[in-house]
Amino acid sequence: MDLFPAIDLRGGRCVRLTQGDFARETVYGDDPVAQARVFADAGSPWIHVVDLDGARTGDGANREVIKAVAASTLTPVQTGGGIRSDADVDELLDAGVARVVLGTAALEDPAWARAVAARHPGRVVLGLDARGDEVAVRGWAEGSGRKLLDVAREMDDAGFVAYVVTQIEVDGVGTGPDVETYRLLLQECETDIVASGGVGSAAHLRDLVALEEGIRVLAGAVVGKALYDGSLSIDDALAAAGSA
Repeated sequence: MDLFPAIDLRGGRCVRLTQGDFARETVYGDDPVAQARVFADAGSPWIHVVDLDGARTGDGANREVIKAVAASTLTPVQTGGGIRSDADVDELLDAGVARVVLGTAALEDPAWARAVAARHPGRVVLGLDARGDEVAVRGWAEGSGRKLLDVAREMDDAGFVAYVVTQIEVDGVGTGPDVETYRLLLQECETDIVASGGVGSAAHLRDLVALEEGIRVLAGAVVGKALYDGSLSIDDALAAAGSA
């Protein structure tokens, strides 16, 4: 299973939010490029970068920082947050980002999201952020009125390289991932699933690695806060995920 160590950006700094709450922010560093190099030097197969400001406002506030991260390492960068147009997608992919993650705009205009996935095969991910079973949008600030499983089923034939699925209620808490939601998605969808939210230990990663439904397994896991607060080292995380 691929490990996706996360760099969440707000105001150009590395931060983490608890359960997506912008009022519960912890700042972990002022140099996202240096943090990306730490993950790359450890041998991470991916770096997952989220523009939190962009996710909420749609203005791509940290776009230049993301470009700098992508330019600083040969490790592929996957990024989302504030990607609302063809121009946004092209800008990031042209700057060296390996994959873009569509969220709010894909929920509001599924036909557009399908067209983007078709135009850039293997490079477009659908981000599904759920509070309970409802998909949230606009930086998790609003509910979409859509059920997670319904959206995942409807978009399963759209050509997304993966779904990144975050359970907001456990994100940044470290109490363990929402294994049963991922099990259900593996049963119901053909698209690769990348789990996000709740990982606080190597044991939690091993639980995700062990998840299997028929021939289906998780493609990856995003880990954030645990890598910053000392709960989990990048080396231990890579080993537990099988990415080392």
